[in-house]
Amino acid sequence: MVDFAGQTGYTQEDLLGTERLPAQPASVTSPRITVKKSERLLWLWDGNRLAGEYPIGLGWAPEGHKSQEGDGRTPEGSYYVCTRNGSSRYYLSLGLSYPNAEDAAAALASGRIDAATCDRIVQAIAAGGRPPWDTPLGGEIMIHGHGSNRDWTAGCIAVDDAIMDILWAFCPIGTEVQILP
Repeated sequence: MVDFAGQTGYTQEDLLGTERLPAQPASVTSPRITVKKSERLLWLWDGNRLAGEYPIGLGWAPEGHKSQEGDGRTPEGSYYVCTRNGSSRYYLSLGLSYPNAEDAAAALASGRIDAATCDRIVQAIAAGGRPPWDTPLGGEIMIHGHGSNRDWTAGCIAVDDAIMDILWAFCPIGTEVQILP
């Protein structure tokens, strides 16, 4: 049913050409995020209750774990929201704590970073802060807006702007983010 200019009529829903906006959860008091890269889905949880399921886009080389700056991969592992940017060029963005201590330890063991860089990363994570993003491992991995219709980012997780509004409303600094293959 369509109402227009005081008249009621009927048409096929797929002919309307309007995008359906996702339902915003009424509240999320214990937020956490799970990303399943292979399914291109992000789940917003309120404790153990699923609050929303949303499509995502990834880095241009989405297979495998991010290991270096410029590889186009989206990391896999346990992270947290470490910064929020309300003036992002990608609408809004939630910065993730990549690289984490496990990423740093693996990079140190393989000779990709030195002990001082590893220590800087580990100390930032232990303090619940933002790890250094100027290392050979890369950084500035975000959940941000501007579209989930393809894998186009440099390693970030992209969602539609309407979804970003939901995540922005409910995911403060410290929100846990689990990224699965």
